[in-house]
Amino acid sequence: MNEVAVTGIGLVTPAGIGTAANWTRICSGLPTAATDPELRGLPVDFSCRVPDSDDLVPRGLRWQLDRYGQFALAAAQQAVADAALDPNGWDGGRVAVVLGSAAGGIASLEAQHRRLNDGGPGAVSPMLMPMFLPNMAAGRISIELRTGGPCLHTATACASGATAIGTALGLLRSGACDVALAGGADAMVTPLCAAAFAKMGALSTRRTDPGRASRPFDADRDGFVLGEGAAVLVLERAAHARARGATVHALLAGYGASADGHHPTAPHPEGAGLARALADALADAGATPAEVDHVNAHGTGTPLNDLREAHTLRRVLGSHPAVTSTKGVTGHTMGAAGAIEAAYTVLALAHGQIPPTANLRSPDPRIDLDLVTGRARAAPLSLALSNSSGFGGQNAVLVFRAAP
Repeated sequence: MNEVAVTGIGLVTPAGIGTAANWTRICSGLPTAATDPELRGLPVDFSCRVPDSDDLVPRGLRWQLDRYGQFALAAAQQAVADAALDPNGWDGGRVAVVLGSAAGGIASLEAQHRRLNDGGPGAVSPMLMPMFLPNMAAGRISIELRTGGPCLHTATACASGATAIGTALGLLRSGACDVALAGGADAMVTPLCAAAFAKMGALSTRRTDPGRASRPFDADRDGFVLGEGAAVLVLERAAHARARGATVHALLAGYGASADGHHPTAPHPEGAGLARALADALADAGATPAEVDHVNAHGTGTPLNDLREAHTLRRVLGSHPAVTSTKGVTGHTMGAAGAIEAAYTVLALAHGQIPPTANLRSPDPRIDLDLVTGRARAAPLSLALSNSSGFGGQNAVLVFRAAP
C-alpha cells in the first residue's frame, strides 16, 4: 500500500490554539461564532475568530506576516514539535512544504489599499507583497524551519488545504521527499470578504443569535459563518517514520480530486464531481465503501451544498458511516477548512470518538445519513474520510486509516 504516516498535528482555529484545546472544544459541540467588532455596520456582523492570537509568532516576525501567515507558521511549528522532529538536525532538502490558501494575505491587501487611498503611494508598506502573496506562508515556513525540498502553494478555494495534503501525498509516494509539512491557512474575516459573501447570500443572517447560526444539515440552515485558522500535518514515508521510532497518529491512505465542470459557485445538481472524487480516493486507498466508518463532511450549512453533499454520500457510501460537520463549531475557515477537518479526522481515528455536529437539532428530513448530533459518539474506527469542496467546482477527498 502507498500509505504515509501522519506523525504531527498543528492547529490554530476558532476552537483554540493547539490540538488539545481544539479536540476538547470540537467534541463539546460548543460553537465559537460571536459578534465581530471589525464587521460592525455590515449586513452580517458576526464571525468565528481565532482566540488569543496576538502571540502566535515572535514580535519581530509579526509585522512581516499577514494574519494567515502567522496562523500557518504557528501551526507548522506545533506540528513539527508534535512529530518530535528538530529542524536544526533534519536533512532539509528532503522536507517539503505544501500549503493551501484561498486568498493569501487579503487582510493586508485591504489595509494597504486604504492607506493608498488615504495617504498616497508613500503610505504603502514595502512589506505588502511578501505579506499578501498567497505562496508566502509556505515560503515563510520553509525559511523559518530550514526546509529545502519542494515548496508549493495550492489554491482550490475552500478545498485548498485538502488539496495541499493530497499533493504532499503524491510527493512522498514519488520519493521527492521523506517528510512533508502539509495543510492550509486563511484569514478572510475582513470587511471586504464579509460584504462580498453576504452580497452573494452565502452567509447566515442570524445576527441576533450568532452562536446558533452555523447549523450544518439542519432543516433551518441559512448559510455559513465566516471563520479563519490554519492546520498543518507532518506526513512521512512510513519507512522514514519507523526508522526514527515516530508516534503515528494515523495513516493517510488515499486521495481523490475532481472538478464539477458545472457552475462557478453552485455544486453539481447530482454531485457528479464529488462522487468521482470519493470513488477515486477509495480506489487509491484500496478500500470499499463498506469499510468507511466515519465521514467529516464539508457541511457548510448552506441550503444547496449540504443537500447535494448528503445525497452524494448516501449514493456512494450508503447510510452506515457516521457523518459529522465540525463547521458548526469553527464556522467555515475557507482554504484552511480541508486541512483543519483532516486533522479532526485523524484525531477521531486516534481517539475512537466522533465529534457532534453543533447546532444540528432538526435534521433536514431529505437527508438519509447517520448524522452525529448532541454529543460526541465513541466508536471503534478503522477508516475515515474528509471531504472538501470549493468555488469553481473543486472537490478533494482524503482517506485515513487508524494507525496499526
